[in-house]
Amino acid sequence: MTTPSIDPLIQTLLEQRGPGALAERMGIEVTAASIDRVVARMPVEGNTQPYGLLNGGASAVLAETIGSLHAAIHAGAGRQAVGVDINCTHHLGVREGFVTATSTPLSLGKTVASLQIQIVNDAGALVCTSRLTCIIRDAR
Repeated sequence: MTTPSIDPLIQTLLEQRGPGALAERMGIEVTAASIDRVVARMPVEGNTQPYGLLNGGASAVLAETIGSLHAAIHAGAGRQAVGVDINCTHHLGVREGFVTATSTPLSLGKTVASLQIQIVNDAGALVCTSRLTCIIRDAR
């Protein structure tokens, strides 16, 4: 089924490749995707650390998943984007519900793409800010 806010070509890519095994295991669902932004959500439940809070590593996986997808959309057919650097600053703990991540471009070049990813809770409060840098190369 096609999600209305996902470009049809990107929808085909997602149907062929999916978001990846780890993203699927963590319950990440892409809800919007275009050259301008990629949005996905992830449940907190099942992605917590021992204190019952959303695990910071889960936020990093969410950020890298949508940032890499965003860079791949920019790279286009016959090219692939590979993450080479990610950082995450955690602002707020979350115990329940969902978190939603939005990737926006900082720089989209021929060989390097840098994306900013902001993750918010159900109330819209900022949970995590991340930056991802991907190299773009010919597909192998």
